[in-house]
Amino acid sequence: MKKVSKNKKLPVIAVAPIRYFDMDKEHNLKKIQQYIGKAAKRGADLVCFPEACVTDGKHLLLDGPLIRAIGDACKKHAIWCIVTEDVKLGERIFNSAVLINRNGKVKGHYEKIYLCGDDTHAGTEVKVFKTDFAKIGIAICWDLTFPRLFNEMKLMGAEIVFCPAKWYVDIESHPHSHTERETNLLRSLVLARAHENVFYVALCNPYLKDADQISYSAIA
Repeated sequence: MKKVSKNKKLPVIAVAPIRYFDMDKEHNLKKIQQYIGKAAKRGADLVCFPEACVTDGKHLLLDGPLIRAIGDACKKHAIWCIVTEDVKLGERIFNSAVLINRNGKVKGHYEKIYLCGDDTHAGTEVKVFKTDFAKIGIAICWDLTFPRLFNEMKLMGAEIVFCPAKWYVDIESHPHSHTERETNLLRSLVLARAHENVFYVALCNPYLKDADQISYSAIA
């Protein structure tokens, strides 16, 4: 690993496993804005929100009002963030993670490659983004199960990979203790991807009460 200069500030990252739609039934904008402020107050350089975190079943535009409002909060608090939602790019809709910088601008976006029940098009491009605190990669939910994707990000220089997710369990696949067993599986995947590539992996799931929802988040 690279030797860190004594004068170089180590990055601080945050995950925000928010509960969905308890403040507004149509979107989570107010809560996202609140947690951007909370993360910035704790000194975070970037806060990552879970998959499908913005609206309830609607797609976004990169220059639409919700992304602009989230960008305004990032600018106000001088922090980066990642929000993930179905986004219309051209004529197609993708499950996209949108990276917004400290100036409130969209720095880039990653489209989920390995779909699992998504009613969207699959992305095809592995991406790494240069920020002012590290080179970062992004994976989304089921992408976590594919080591090749993380290895490619490592080869592209990634130092931290963020993984927004909305992870469910097939209850019928577990004879008992399905939540505990699936959480242990998810934990092992996060640790494996971090260990294989000697970089940090930050997983963020929402907090939900659904019986088949896994509300596990971690930084490894």
